[in-house]
Amino acid sequence: MKIAVIGVTGLVGNVILKVLEERHIPISTFLAVASERSTGKSIQFNGKEYHIISISEAIDARPDIAIFSAGSSTSKQYAPLFAEKGTYVIDNSSAWRMYDHIPLIVPEINIEQLNASDHIIANPNCSTIQMLMALYPLHKAFDIKRIVVSTYQSVTGTGMIALNQLHCERKNFACQKAYPYPIDLNIIPHGGTFEDNAYTSEEMKLVNESRKILSDDSLQITATVVRVPVKGGHSLSVNVEFEKDFSLSRVYEELENMPGISIIDNPSENKYPMPLYAEGKDEVFVGRIRRDFSREGCINLWIVSDNLRKGAATNAVQIAEHIIAQNWISKTGQ
Repeated sequence: MKIAVIGVTGLVGNVILKVLEERHIPISTFLAVASERSTGKSIQFNGKEYHIISISEAIDARPDIAIFSAGSSTSKQYAPLFAEKGTYVIDNSSAWRMYDHIPLIVPEINIEQLNASDHIIANPNCSTIQMLMALYPLHKAFDIKRIVVSTYQSVTGTGMIALNQLHCERKNFACQKAYPYPIDLNIIPHGGTFEDNAYTSEEMKLVNESRKILSDDSLQITATVVRVPVKGGHSLSVNVEFEKDFSLSRVYEELENMPGISIIDNPSENKYPMPLYAEGKDEVFVGRIRRDFSREGCINLWIVSDNLRKGAATNAVQIAEHIIAQNWISKTGQ
């Protein structure tokens, strides 16, 4: 099993390495890939030292699986070149998500949409993943009509520069800025780029990706994305309107039966999901489950998850695990 990680020195790349180690993925040859400025440097993985190679060298090495976390432009340019060699590309960027012929996969939800012939596979946006992990079982049970979501997103979702900005501001150091305003002691209602409809690209990802993953273009979704000065994970306040009647006990039952979901919901003891608790974990945590008394058929949920884990690295590695389990690599002669 020959596996490459492209963007290995970034925040998500580092977490991908941890997840590959923790889940004991069978790797005979590992390729650490990063930008030209990192080529020749070393990283530690599975107790061994690996020299970082260029993406061109990785293509020539014909890996079985390449996990990309290097940005949309890199994925657009190089993912097809890997795919032409028979490599299965799992891409964390937004480059391929909305192409009809590219599967957009959350394994617990729609892994059956993945076929052996799919050599470019898109990993959804981190907020989309954690929201749908909680809403998918409820959609199956009660038919979701409308979703109103507000996100409270960690600076780690923007990358290392943003994390450094937060740390520098707290120490009153000068450093490169990821945001147009201070993030410490502040919140910024701006994620991605503003589009012509006055929504941001991050907000539209929640709309468009959710519809694609759930195969339901009729879903009514509106989103507001907010960046907050935390690093442990993303938090989502979600109001959901159902077509069918529901009981809170059935909602709890559906969530408890969903793989990857953990309920923390005991207000009398001040127990609810928080990024501080979610950091470093793979679960999607759900709490503050309550009826919306202002509107019939609606419920409120609070959903928290480590955006670098299930929101990116873990979801990608789970897809890789599925490809390996299906023996698609041996069938393609890799």
